[in-house]
Amino acid sequence: MSVALLSIDLAKNIFQLYGVDERGHPVLTRRVSRNKLLEAVVCLPCCRIVMEACGGAHYWARRFSAMGHQVQIIAPRFVKPFVKSQKNDRNDAEAIVEAASRPTMRYVAVNSVEQQDIQSVHRIRSLLMRDRIAQINQIEASWLNTEWSLRKRL
Repeated sequence: MSVALLSIDLAKNIFQLYGVDERGHPVLTRRVSRNKLLEAVVCLPCCRIVMEACGGAHYWARRFSAMGHQVQIIAPRFVKPFVKSQKNDRNDAEAIVEAASRPTMRYVAVNSVEQQDIQSVHRIRSLLMRDRIAQINQIEASWLNTEWSLRKRL
């Protein structure tokens, strides 16, 4: 079994693997649990691995790159047009392979741990700013409402 391109549909507990050979013919279709994923990928010869971008994709990309695989991540908006029928893990994995086989496909750069840390700090800060502004607006609205009701009584 020679897998040239392997797509992995990442999920919480069960991952779907879908591999094709050089001609694009399917040679591998497997469901793997989270703790068995590394074992399944180690057993394969070095190949190109493609995943859909998500929170854990960068972690897995770093792990697979360390094993000698060429890893690429595709943004979900570029994969969606290639899903053939109803959405499930197997169809998503097949769509990732189809999208990755396009010569003009654009990929997401794999982030380091430090880059992901900085991104999470920025996201946390933006959430805090949003909540702070919402509280300020709520306090101001209640103050204006109180002032308006006092003027109405006079």
